[in-house]
Amino acid sequence: MRILLPTVLGIFLVATSPAFSARCGNGPGGFETWKQEFIANSSRHGLKQRVVQSALKNVGYNKKVVRLDRNQKSFKLSFEQFYAKRVNNAMIRRGQKLEKTYARLFRGIEKKYGVPAPILLAIWGLETNYGSFSGNMPVLQSLATLAYDCRRSDFFTNELVAALTIVQRRDMKPEEMKGAWAGEIGQTQFLASSYVKYAVDHDRNGRRDLIRSIPDVLASTANYLAKKGWRRGQGWGPGTANYKVLQEWNRASVYVQTISVMASKISS
Repeated sequence: MRILLPTVLGIFLVATSPAFSARCGNGPGGFETWKQEFIANSSRHGLKQRVVQSALKNVGYNKKVVRLDRNQKSFKLSFEQFYAKRVNNAMIRRGQKLEKTYARLFRGIEKKYGVPAPILLAIWGLETNYGSFSGNMPVLQSLATLAYDCRRSDFFTNELVAALTIVQRRDMKPEEMKGAWAGEIGQTQFLASSYVKYAVDHDRNGRRDLIRSIPDVLASTANYLAKKGWRRGQGWGPGTANYKVLQEWNRASVYVQTISVMASKISS
């Protein structure tokens, strides 16, 4: 569910209390002042100040994150170029093998949410190569940097609030929150706001863990699609209602087409 800024996913804003009004910046100079103001005003977002203070204590401005935000090129490729770059026969075979390995889990998820295994496997494979690499950048640092940066400050302030909500409700500790450069979390790369809204505790251990728990990862992805209108038992090719649901997962047309084609190949 990567951030198409204009990238992926869709834009899923968390409803917050009065907007945080500290001044954004286009360089590291004012970041620390911005951060302290954010901490001081954290109760406006329903956050406990002590939680935010502790979570952001060692968070600093990250120039690499800003540079990556300014240089997104993958979604300028044609479908053929994008598919060839992101998918190969080994990925399809591995998806088919994982479908058998987790057959019982997939059956249970489809029964509850209506989303079939091939779609979940295509998303899982495309986002992180089936959990092989979901990112190693500190999520709170990335989101704080982008919330302070003027380019999309409001959007990423909402995402930072959502990430801190995940910490506050004890689903993950700050140091456990590692992800992609724009703050996407877990094996199917949820934005923090989507994590708050759609993550489920499928393995019933008391935490919604989209980094380590495969049951939580797959069920949460299915829950997201179901809540967006997935139609049980129907196809997912272009022109279908379910294809439109996949466009809610990611607004990039090449990405959605790749999910659809990859899922069809896994199911064949």
